[in-house]
Amino acid sequence: MTNSTAIRITRLTPFSPATYRLYGYALGGFPVAVAGFVWSVTLFSFGVGTVFTALGVPVLALLLTGARGFGAVERGRARRMLGDEVAGPGPVVPRRPGWWGAVTARLADPAGWKAVAYLMLMFPWQLLTFVVLVVCLATGWAMALYPCYAWVYPRYLGWRGMRLFEYSGGNGVHHVYELASPWQIGAASLVGIGLLLLTPHLIRALTAVPRAATRSLLG
Repeated sequence: MTNSTAIRITRLTPFSPATYRLYGYALGGFPVAVAGFVWSVTLFSFGVGTVFTALGVPVLALLLTGARGFGAVERGRARRMLGDEVAGPGPVVPRRPGWWGAVTARLADPAGWKAVAYLMLMFPWQLLTFVVLVVCLATGWAMALYPCYAWVYPRYLGWRGMRLFEYSGGNGVHHVYELASPWQIGAASLVGIGLLLLTPHLIRALTAVPRAATRSLLG
């Protein structure tokens, strides 16, 4: 492990600026991914379905133009939040004059098609990253701070503590497991703290995929 790698790992603590930027990148990627996926699927389906008419080709050209725009947004997010400098593709140069030349040049644009592939492929991954981050943060903070609000359950809910699960067996016996004893409360808090410490590194591993895709498909 190099010194630079070790520094990056140690800086990913729950309250470090690098962690906040990483979380912002992961959270912000979800709405962008949704918009990009809807844009790509809608226009691609409509364009292919009408490609033999006068409307289909301009729709596909619009698809590629918008995909390039989404690619610029993704490169900007990677640059501002992660410090990843990815140079954008060159402009589309029409080989023939006029409006139709500009449209056909868009259809022959490799960068546009790679941007469309990025938007379609990254949607499920960005969704996974978003869900993992939200679940880990919500669970981590709820468990880490449990000693601060454990008293709420017996006072207001009539439970001994946080109820993890309950079920009735085949013999009619009702089983309930609650975090009520001091060691259970302390253990739950330690689990939450551990999860908060682990989450930045987990999210960094998940965001490595869109970061690599940004460099390979949007550069």
